Amino acid sequence: MKVALLAEGCYPFLNGGVSTWCDQLIRGLPEHVFDVVAIVATSGDRPVLDLPPNVGELRRVPLWDWTPPRRRPGSAARHVFNDLYRPFLRAMLDPAGKEDQFSDSLRRMSDFARWGNLTASLHTDDAVDALVDTWREFHGSTPLSVRDAVDATELIEHLLRPLSAPVVDADVCHAVSNGLPALLALVAKWQSGTPMVMSEHGVYLRERYLACEGLRYRWPVKVILAGFYRRLCRSAYAAADLITPVNVFNQRWEVRHGADPDMISTAYNGVSAQDYPPAIGEPQIPTLGWVGRIDPLKDLETLIEAFARLRRRVPSVVLRLFGPTPVGNEWYETRLRLLVERLGLDGSVTFEGPVRPVIRAYHESTVVALSSISEGLPYTVVEAMMCGRATVSTEVGGVPEVAGSAGLVVPPRDPDAFARACEQLFTADAARRTLARAARVRALEFFQLERMLGTFRHMYADLGRPTPWTVQSVLEEVKTA
Repeated sequence: MKVALLAEGCYPFLNGGVSTWCDQLIRGLPEHVFDVVAIVATSGDRPVLDLPPNVGELRRVPLWDWTPPRRRPGSAARHVFNDLYRPFLRAMLDPAGKEDQFSDSLRRMSDFARWGNLTASLHTDDAVDALVDTWREFHGSTPLSVRDAVDATELIEHLLRPLSAPVVDADVCHAVSNGLPALLALVAKWQSGTPMVMSEHGVYLRERYLACEGLRYRWPVKVILAGFYRRLCRSAYAAADLITPVNVFNQRWEVRHGADPDMISTAYNGVSAQDYPPAIGEPQIPTLGWVGRIDPLKDLETLIEAFARLRRRVPSVVLRLFGPTPVGNEWYETRLRLLVERLGLDGSVTFEGPVRPVIRAYHESTVVALSSISEGLPYTVVEAMMCGRATVSTEVGGVPEVAGSAGLVVPPRDPDAFARACEQLFTADAARRTLARAARVRALEFFQLERMLGTFRHMYADLGRPTPWTVQSVLEEVKTA
């Protein structure tokens, strides 16, 4: 089969996390050809991972490439666009609007993008005026300023660029997340009837809500942006032929936002046991290890503050942060380093950067920490458990499903609780080692790679299998047509 793997901001342009999962999936199913369609910031983004031999094509869909000034659309195109865009905005901003209204208007916008110039049409006063009028219709007591309308229209233009990309041609479209990757899958389903499977690691909509908090825009722009994401995610949930979250936690968000429970099948992440052998012994210096990318979602402020508290009780302990700082997140690393300095931890906290092989990070840690405020089913915890390490993690996403009774789980954004859990492990050697052995057993039972690959092998076979036809079904189709 030819599978289109649709991703945003990860594979093959970043290491770890979802990129690891994509690489595992492609390499683990060599009987299929995978076309990777990646939504990226700009067309100049370069891969950091080597593509497996069964990748047929890597295609970029850039959101933020500069576009040269374009000639104003002709009168016919302007009339068609205005007739489509206003219902689209109304369906997006109406709190009482129905999902099928947004989906239908989005599909018509997709059809327009096949023959018209959607980017040029959104770079007009007509588009800004339409947003101002629609906002007034539903938020009349708070006028939308021209500045906010221009900012929001610009964001909408960039987020709708996937509609103008070539239609994905494959036997199955597999969106790595909801949101913009799912938008590509929706277009393929509308245009070609391509089956659509959607995986979810973190909850895309929840993470977009969290991201809105830190945006530089004023609150009306954030309301418009959140409305777009909410409607898009609900439309994608409703259209998906199969939804494969990596944990049970995600199902609550999916069902609440319109997913059919019968279309959901959990597919836990997995790792190869032979690639993560159990550690022999423990480091001489008590070490709290963290593995991941330097990112606000990882909430490393809480981890560093918890470590400062832990040091008062276990003065010999050190904190080692293993992992890269993605482009654009340098400001966050700077903030963390300033926090380390302010807390007087300069000599006991180290930023190690990327580590190869990653098992070295786990083997050189006494306890492995995860302090995130949002996760799907984190590889850090699975890999640490497979290496026979005790873990302290925050109670987000599928983390409790991974740890079970073989790891300590605490509330997010609570440095006191995190420090107490760490102290419990660092001051009780026998209990820590018992927990570490239980972690390895649990990882072997539930989170082996072959189990995950087998799940998707069967899913692809079911989705790609032609629907059996009968004389009656053909007659019904003709009658409907």
